[in-house]
Amino acid sequence: MEILSQMWSFLGLLTVLQNVLPSQLLSLLHSLYESLLDFFTPYSYFDVPEFNGYCNVDVNELYRHVNLYLNSLSNHPSAANCRRLTLSCSSSSKRISFTVAPNHTVTDLFNGHSLSWTHHVETVQDSLEEKRSFSLKLPKRHRHALLSPYLDHLTSRALDFERVSRERRLFTNNNGSGWASVPFRHPSTFETLALEPQLKQQIMGDLTAFSNGRDFYQRVGRAWKRGYLLYGPPGSGKSSLIAAMANYLCYDVYDLELTNVSDNSELRPLLIQTTNRSIIVIEDIDCSVDLTADRQRKPVKRSSRSQEKSVDGGDDNGRVTLSGLLNFTDGLWSCCGEERIIVFTTNFRDNVDPALVRCGRMDLHISLGACGAHAFKSLVMNYLGVESHRLFDVADSCIRSGGGLTPAQIGEMLLRNRNDADVAIKAVISAMQAKILGGDRDPVEGYWESEDAVRTPEIKERGLTKSPEKWESSPENYGGKKRPSSEKKVKLLVRLRSLTKSESGRRGV
Repeated sequence: MEILSQMWSFLGLLTVLQNVLPSQLLSLLHSLYESLLDFFTPYSYFDVPEFNGYCNVDVNELYRHVNLYLNSLSNHPSAANCRRLTLSCSSSSKRISFTVAPNHTVTDLFNGHSLSWTHHVETVQDSLEEKRSFSLKLPKRHRHALLSPYLDHLTSRALDFERVSRERRLFTNNNGSGWASVPFRHPSTFETLALEPQLKQQIMGDLTAFSNGRDFYQRVGRAWKRGYLLYGPPGSGKSSLIAAMANYLCYDVYDLELTNVSDNSELRPLLIQTTNRSIIVIEDIDCSVDLTADRQRKPVKRSSRSQEKSVDGGDDNGRVTLSGLLNFTDGLWSCCGEERIIVFTTNFRDNVDPALVRCGRMDLHISLGACGAHAFKSLVMNYLGVESHRLFDVADSCIRSGGGLTPAQIGEMLLRNRNDADVAIKAVISAMQAKILGGDRDPVEGYWESEDAVRTPEIKERGLTKSPEKWESSPENYGGKKRPSSEKKVKLLVRLRSLTKSESGRRGV
């Protein structure tokens, strides 16, 4: 009781002194008290307010990064040390996010040192607004060695988490009104893509090297962008590959429709409005606009220097010209952003102007065509859930003999017969056998296309030694054999049919 009475007496004395002493003296005593605490405490504290200044207008980006970083620690053991977390889920994302509850602390480890973040929330007097901030506590002896590297690590981790967790968008350009977007939810991934394994690994490795190449591109003095030319017959998987690239890198997609662009002056603002970490797609580049009209209007006889000038510097006559598109992809305005991928697609590579696909503009030329053996098995697994089948060898023989079909053709037949794996695979094999005979009916719609329209364009050299690099997905480049002559096709077809019938009779199918 005596101790309690003494405490009450002391508090009463403090109250009297606070009312008697001048405010300047009280602030001096408070600062001395804070200095003594800072001198004896082994920790340093750093506050990160939600807004810069006192007007609550300029958002503090570091506060947002801290919030994202702590959200990325949801599966980290350090998050279990926090007694209370706030869970939330927005309509634009299926991911459940968490934040540290007001006036609670979460710990973190960095370079063997323990750090902690405390979320402070204070109610402003006579107002409904709240003042939010994060407080970082770290060892005082190591604050100079820890603070800068830790904040760099925090910012990098926060940006990566934001890129992965945010909802990706698909943009398209309207007539004169800029970009409009919808949520991008295409399910295509490299796991479901019908590509040969070697080509798939090369593309994924190139994308990974590009996304991690900020320091490299700065060191060599190049704009941080990459160009892909995808060419092949309809249904060969060009659009699916673009969607898989976007899902792999977590990039937004900008589908640029050149027919909706009136002239070159409208094309440049569209480029400026695109965000970093995005894929800019121009599909059917050879059919969008007449980009070769500039060449046709010029005289035939000219010097090499004038030819280059006519290609890269045509006049703008109220339409999108080749010069404008070249400046869009490789001019000075193309470096107004960073971490961008530009993709052109075409069904016929020879119809694309050489100036658009030269070195430095389209870095990779990827040929997509008929499915190989691995791509066919991948489609069967995706559509039917079958890992192995007795008719796989027959299908492999058909593919090696020139009966390969595009992923769209195979996928449609598998989709129609997905309830019976035997019937579905036999339907595909029958279509392959019919193609070997050189028919003119499409296996899905009832008529075949010409063989030249389905066959993958031939490229003699492949690899990483020349630029632009030319990668193919044709079965001949992955263990296949040359196509047999027309005299042998009938004999081969008879043999394949006999093998199919013998397998069906022996297994009772």
